[in-house]
Amino acid sequence: MSFRTTISYVLWPLTMWYAVGVVVRNFFYAVGIKRQAAPHITTIGVGNLSTGGSGKTPHVEYLLRLLADHYSTAVLSRGYKRKTKGFLADDGSHDAALLGDEPAMVAAKFPHVQVAVCEKRVEGVSRLMAQERIEMQGEEEVHISMAPQLIILDDVFQHRAIKPSINILLTEYGHQFFKDRILPYGNLREFKSARYRAGIVIVTKCPAVLNPVDRHNIIQDLKLQNFQKVFFSYLKYGDLLTLDGQPAGIGLRRADNILCVTGIAHPEPMVAELRRSTKVYHLPFGDHHDFSARDMARIRDTFAALPGSNKIIVTTEKDAVRLRGLSEGLPVYVLPVEVAFHKSAERDFDYLIESSVRENISFLSKLSIWS
Repeated sequence: MSFRTTISYVLWPLTMWYAVGVVVRNFFYAVGIKRQAAPHITTIGVGNLSTGGSGKTPHVEYLLRLLADHYSTAVLSRGYKRKTKGFLADDGSHDAALLGDEPAMVAAKFPHVQVAVCEKRVEGVSRLMAQERIEMQGEEEVHISMAPQLIILDDVFQHRAIKPSINILLTEYGHQFFKDRILPYGNLREFKSARYRAGIVIVTKCPAVLNPVDRHNIIQDLKLQNFQKVFFSYLKYGDLLTLDGQPAGIGLRRADNILCVTGIAHPEPMVAELRRSTKVYHLPFGDHHDFSARDMARIRDTFAALPGSNKIIVTTEKDAVRLRGLSEGLPVYVLPVEVAFHKSAERDFDYLIESSVRENISFLSKLSIWS
């Protein structure tokens, strides 16, 4: 009997009870016992079925680059592993301890976008819509709404209390949900049938050149319905940056050795990208890892043990948010990453999102006039 089979038998009772809980919860939403809010504002939900690593944040950033220059935009996240509770909007400090690493990173990269965190997304949306500033006109106070036109909801697929205007489901090329099982035996947070709640499905972290046969087989395995659109994206890495986001001015090939430090769920694509240029030693930590003094000592010792004098440390944008202020004296650089779509799919995806957002905002605008 294989180890995997043995584990499946051991975890079966827990998996069964977790599955029952998921079924009951979704049934309550289906029949209206639990209510689902559809806010009077255009929202885009980005989420997945698995426990992480599908590339939600790079896709959120893609949507921001596409839309934030045209609409007043906000991003609302849970703020995983932050040290605060309740609703909190970024005040310009981009503090990972207050917001969580991913929201802090987004806030730093997109200063013209409102970034907020809240465990309860319905409350978070309401608070964003209620934001206002006060200006004096003569001796009179005038309240001016700062409500955004568009809110991007990060990691919201299982947060059934809110219904996004546009629902995007991500599944990673190397960890596709239709090959996985429900927690705790597998990594799925709910059953595969939940994919039908999404209008758009994106297969993420694909090879830069995707075999047409592979693409066809994935589409067949997804078993989507006619109303659902499927796209394939891949990660495109940029030039090295300093920890504060400035161009580093050095290339990967100039280093004899690289210590790659990651605290993300699936670092394999990044490590593979680095290994195309030079020798790499990978030091992995858990997803959303909060680096301690002991961790930094381990990083320093590991780096010191690498051979050669022309060596550097490379980390992710998300980890850089937590490493700032802890890595003094170390040559730490950031490998930025963006999402790209295959061939004409980028044009098709952009058009689908832009037209859907435009129509939704226009409809809500007319609705508010009529009401």
